[in-house]
Amino acid sequence: MPRAQDFGAELTDFRRRVDELRTARALPSQERLSLLDAALFELQHVVDVLWPRYEELAAASRVPPGGRGDPHEQQLLRALFQRLPIPVVLLDRESVVRRMNFAATQLFNTRAGYATGRPLTSSLRRDGQAALRSQVAAVARGEGGRSLTVRLSQPGADGSVRVTLAALRPPGEPQPAVLAAFQPDRGVPAAVSSATLPVPRAAGSDGASGETGNNGSPGTPANSKDAAKDAADGLAAQPDLAEVTRHAALLDLVDDMATALLRVTLAGGGPEDVLGRAAELLHGRFADWVIADLAPDGGEAPHRMVALGPPEAAGDRTASLAAQDPADCPLVVDALDDGVSALRVSPPDANAFGRDATGAPVLVREEVTSLLCIPLRVSPTSPVLGALTLFRTGGRSAFEMAEAGAADRVSRHIALALSRPRVREA
Repeated sequence: MPRAQDFGAELTDFRRRVDELRTARALPSQERLSLLDAALFELQHVVDVLWPRYEELAAASRVPPGGRGDPHEQQLLRALFQRLPIPVVLLDRESVVRRMNFAATQLFNTRAGYATGRPLTSSLRRDGQAALRSQVAAVARGEGGRSLTVRLSQPGADGSVRVTLAALRPPGEPQPAVLAAFQPDRGVPAAVSSATLPVPRAAGSDGASGETGNNGSPGTPANSKDAAKDAADGLAAQPDLAEVTRHAALLDLVDDMATALLRVTLAGGGPEDVLGRAAELLHGRFADWVIADLAPDGGEAPHRMVALGPPEAAGDRTASLAAQDPADCPLVVDALDDGVSALRVSPPDANAFGRDATGAPVLVREEVTSLLCIPLRVSPTSPVLGALTLFRTGGRSAFEMAEAGAADRVSRHIALALSRPRVREA
């Protein structure tokens, strides 16, 4: 550090002398010869003194092999980061995700590649976003580690987690980073479920075979390495029953929607019947709020056809959304005009769906934790016939990518039903 300070002082003096030489250019031409000698002396000073000192400092700052700069060491640290059994996220001072380990991707129900470069606060409930940003900034400023409780936009069994923040200085980077570790808000980390790991049985316990292996110890198989590998392979080959169940539920939803729309169209139902039946099928089962807007032909203004909300919103709140002008909803305007789909988790823009009659943002009033806004069209090149907007509120889990894909298929089915000529009675 003293050598770097001395070098900085040398550079400061050098710059000051150069500035003096530059200001001396205003002197008469016959008095500039002495300035030429001074300028050449300063250039020689750079070559003989400043540049060698810079090379010494640069060489001293390099990390020797085997240290933190060693590629093998960095690879080991990355592997350890990914294999940590608790969710860990590396953030910058603005709470933007720089890296996320596997446990964290499961906690936040996302992919590491998708989360990188996005603010972590978008995965939290609105009441904890500002608090996390403030605490992360304080830790990055060097004010010490700290912890706080936040609620996820996709809550688990507890609905809240405890996040511990600590400052880090990644090698070779000028700015500090913040390491955020998450655990259930119960005072102790969650234990690993015994259902996910093989549990060895002691010799003589109920169900134990009591066989003797080649090494003479009871209960040990002849080849423990092969047995462990077989057990691991067996666990890895087991299907994720929760994922299979979710997939089957989405297939059932798409199938039920196709069936319902076919019945409506065969019965000669109009756009009101199509959108109303589709909204009834999605309401409660797939979303807490279902809102459908129709974009008529001929350049007419779009108008709201359906607005279904939770039972506690019946009355003024539902009527307010039913009477809302779709032109006042930026998300709906984007869907109708440009065919843009939107998936938002903890929507950062409170005014994305406009305001109610009292001036309150709709997304804030209804405590929307995630939303989908999808244009109704048969294909990407077809005209947009309307927009379908779905809200999830309160403690309900946020929309996942698979659910967004199912909603996109449903929207195409609805568009087909809207574009199908009505069956006229004889």
